[in-house]
Amino acid sequence: MRRTHFPLLAGLLAGLLLLGGCDYAATGAPQDPEASVSSERYLESMDTIMVLTAYGSAREEALDAAEAEILRLDALLSTGDPDSEVSAINRDGGGVLSPDTLELVSSSLELYEETGGAFDITVYPLMMLWGFDDENYHVPTQEELTQTLDVVGSDRLALDGETGRLTLGEGQAIDLGGIAKGYTSQRVMELYRAAGVTSGMVSLGGNIQCLGTRPDGTPWRIGIQDPWSVEGTIAAVIEVVDQAVITSGGYERYFVDEETGVTYQHILDPATGYPADSGLASVTIVSEDGTLADGLSTSLYLLGLEGSTDYWRAHSEQFEALLIDEAGAIYVTEGLADSVTAEDGFTVLTRQP
Repeated sequence: MRRTHFPLLAGLLAGLLLLGGCDYAATGAPQDPEASVSSERYLESMDTIMVLTAYGSAREEALDAAEAEILRLDALLSTGDPDSEVSAINRDGGGVLSPDTLELVSSSLELYEETGGAFDITVYPLMMLWGFDDENYHVPTQEELTQTLDVVGSDRLALDGETGRLTLGEGQAIDLGGIAKGYTSQRVMELYRAAGVTSGMVSLGGNIQCLGTRPDGTPWRIGIQDPWSVEGTIAAVIEVVDQAVITSGGYERYFVDEETGVTYQHILDPATGYPADSGLASVTIVSEDGTLADGLSTSLYLLGLEGSTDYWRAHSEQFEALLIDEAGAIYVTEGLADSVTAEDGFTVLTRQP
């Protein structure tokens, strides 16, 4: 099956590439090497490349503030940091949440309800069982899966909206990694605007969020990686203005069982405990809301083509999507159709069945 041919490079690129650079000679705009500043850093706990770009006179202030915010949120939300708030919650079985964590947990619980349980932050014990948290990979037995599934389910979480206290069910643990990067990119956009930046971008692996247009007035061009390409081949290009573009796919993290040769990818189905097998190879969400886009990219990957289409039709005012199935076919929701180019073409999903 094609889906087993996952590229190692995708672990870094996570499906998205920012196309085009800072040279605008083709449009007649002045070429000014001082017109932009780019900052790049590898964050071990995020396991991704962080790239920040801002344009204009306030760019340095904006980049400094954005970089500090990314590091602050990573330290607050990382399950890999024993001193983080999320780690403390998991150790103590709950606690009073800080404003950022409260907003993320609240959003996660809303998505859990809206997606019929597809988005579930209590899947973390399953991630640990499979070894996706520390790369000590393990194919669990059915007995192990059954026991672990007993502690999975966000409906067992108790959140007091007034006090901000979250109480976990016995044996439960949460992981906000499926939504935290989108929230982080959204915060970066807010800091850019506060600093007076009108054109900028942040890339956190598979999460790209753009402010305004590029300095020459053209849209940002985001390349969607072919899920099976070891060369980083682009399957499609999306043009966006003031939007987040976030991709999830099984090729981002996976391992191959040495005994059987079977590939297991990291997006786990909270209903079965096994890696998702929805028929989709990657899901890209386009939305003005980075937090929502992040959560939906995972959710729709689990829901499959039909479930994703139905969900989009019910919430089309909130986001658009580009879906690639395991046969390589590309599907684009109609609100995005005029902004997408793909060499092999695509099928447009309409709002009416």
